[in-house]
Amino acid sequence: MSKIALVTDSTAYIPEEFVKKYNITVTPQVLIWGDQTYQDGVDIMPTDFYSRLKDAKVLPTTSQVSPAAMQSTFQSLVDKGYDVLGIFISAKLSGTIQSALQGKDAMGSAGEKVTIADSQSTAMAMGFQVLAVARALEGGADMKECVRITENGHKHTGVFFAVDTLEFLHRGGRIGGAQRFIGSVLNMKPILAIKEGRVEGIERIRTKNKAHERVLELVAEQVRGKSNIRIATLHANAAEDAKALLARAVSELSPVETILTEVSPVVGNHAGPGTVGLAYMFDL
Repeated sequence: MSKIALVTDSTAYIPEEFVKKYNITVTPQVLIWGDQTYQDGVDIMPTDFYSRLKDAKVLPTTSQVSPAAMQSTFQSLVDKGYDVLGIFISAKLSGTIQSALQGKDAMGSAGEKVTIADSQSTAMAMGFQVLAVARALEGGADMKECVRITENGHKHTGVFFAVDTLEFLHRGGRIGGAQRFIGSVLNMKPILAIKEGRVEGIERIRTKNKAHERVLELVAEQVRGKSNIRIATLHANAAEDAKALLARAVSELSPVETILTEVSPVVGNHAGPGTVGLAYMFDL
């Protein structure tokens, strides 16, 4: 049986304990700040990022992992005897999949050992898909089974999140179907979701606390009657809010697994400080 290596990108922000446990390779996205370039989650971490963002006169931009970096990552694993399965951020949110495909093509015949999949999501909605495959591999799954899990993953996962402002998503061009909320009543807290691989506006709520309550209600609607529910909270410089929301999710949804995560600087640059959300997976 061939060995299979899992590769994803840093926007999943899978906690390090899981990355190590399942030997997942994480390719870092790129944050460009003035004349400096950082690797997401490697040489710039969330705490430093938000601290610097608060007083920044020049705002950062982002870029996907380069094709050359993808090629190097894949080739290194293939050289070690692995077949590679790469699960990446939605192609509607980033050019990462295109970079992965270009990196695979540049490998020539060795690229036949690399399979690329679109998670149609990001953050821990993607992370849960990666972990589902990792656990299947631990149980002896072959590549065919792993690809099947990956292709079905987006049907069993999702994420809802409340943002303080749409400014960051709008500025970064990731606003998608939430565009209709631009220019709405001031101080309303938009609730967004990743649907069919893009950001969609769901509702506008008057206060932060009620927005977080509504996020939980929306997730509860998605997982009602389902089994094997897993929940992750995600936040951009709003840890206490995220912990409170996760505690309520545990009480109301009785998940088999809960994970508290921050969003990576690259995702935080688009979502904006104060963002809090819940990602979920069921029946997978």
